Amino acid sequence: MKYPALFEPTTLGPLTLKNRIVMPPLTRQRSAQPGDVPTALMATYYQQRASAAFIVSEGTQIEPRGKGYAWTPGIYSQAQIDGWRTVTDAVHAEGGVIFAQLWHVGRVSHNALQPDDGAPIAPSAIQAKNVKAFIETGPGTGTLIEPSMPRELSVDDIHALVELYAQAARNALSAGFDGVELHCANGYLVNQFISAHANQRTDEYGGSLHNRLRFLREVVQAVSAVVGPDRVGVRFAPLFTSTDEDRVYIGFVEENPHETYIEAIKVLEQEGIAYLSIAEADWANAPDLPEDFRREVRSTFTGRIIYAGLYTAERGARLIEAGLADFIAFGRPFIANPDLPRRIANGWPLNPLNATGLYGGTEQGFTDYPRYVAAELEVVS
Repeated sequence: MKYPALFEPTTLGPLTLKNRIVMPPLTRQRSAQPGDVPTALMATYYQQRASAAFIVSEGTQIEPRGKGYAWTPGIYSQAQIDGWRTVTDAVHAEGGVIFAQLWHVGRVSHNALQPDDGAPIAPSAIQAKNVKAFIETGPGTGTLIEPSMPRELSVDDIHALVELYAQAARNALSAGFDGVELHCANGYLVNQFISAHANQRTDEYGGSLHNRLRFLREVVQAVSAVVGPDRVGVRFAPLFTSTDEDRVYIGFVEENPHETYIEAIKVLEQEGIAYLSIAEADWANAPDLPEDFRREVRSTFTGRIIYAGLYTAERGARLIEAGLADFIAFGRPFIANPDLPRRIANGWPLNPLNATGLYGGTEQGFTDYPRYVAAELEVVS
């Protein structure tokens, strides 16, 4: 077996997992319309990839205002819950484990995606820049568009949002998910509260870093009270430098990103959640995470740690062997290779990615990627 560190069984809270290879959240925009309902085709897609240690679903909006892209699924209506139940049943039938990623885009939206053409919501009324929303322009067609000017949330609005996260967690349990991941990265709502660039409030939710982390803490506490902290994960995307303005959507470059995210991780440690997922910059010549940051992440957080980015199996195995990671997430490779763990274990070649089928569409570039047919009689399962 190649890269044995990736295939050591381990635990995640109450769950026993068969390897260290995670399928991270990957937006695919194939929910049924109207209603943003998960479909049988989506169930097939996830079922095909159930050999992962565990799957994190694509981001699923916790309420109608949480939507920033046409055709992404939700988890706030009964039809959506029923659709996700079809997905989780399919994954469980293959012995897989699947978490729901709970998502709210906040200001990264457009009036056309909001109920009654309203303004998107945000911690402060500051328009998102260097990022696009995606609106439908016709059946199966859409276009990228600048986000609309958001309105600032009141304190009562914020309290109501915390309860919406808790209700989404209840819905995830009803849909059969094994746990939930909170999307706190990529410049979306929770990230907007954390960032001094997007959060210029002067009340208890803004100003100091302690105050800017308050929304994160309250959401983690509310969701943990529903599903148990040992079934909760959080995803961050710390960015230390950027020279590409079109790529800053991965998150905000804080004045002191090391301090910001270590303090955020201390919140997660205090709440005792199961895992932390760190999404690294994944474009050509992207900056690496500083080594001292990785080491302080490990010394600060006692739960499981996942890293995602432009990882090869070799590089991921080295990070696990060094004790800095417990899991490695492979995004694009899992899109193109439903049998990715077997391919890695055996050193088999990977399918190329069909970039035209990434967002929206049918089974093409979604469920039509072939499994590897081995010539050898003996292979590693």
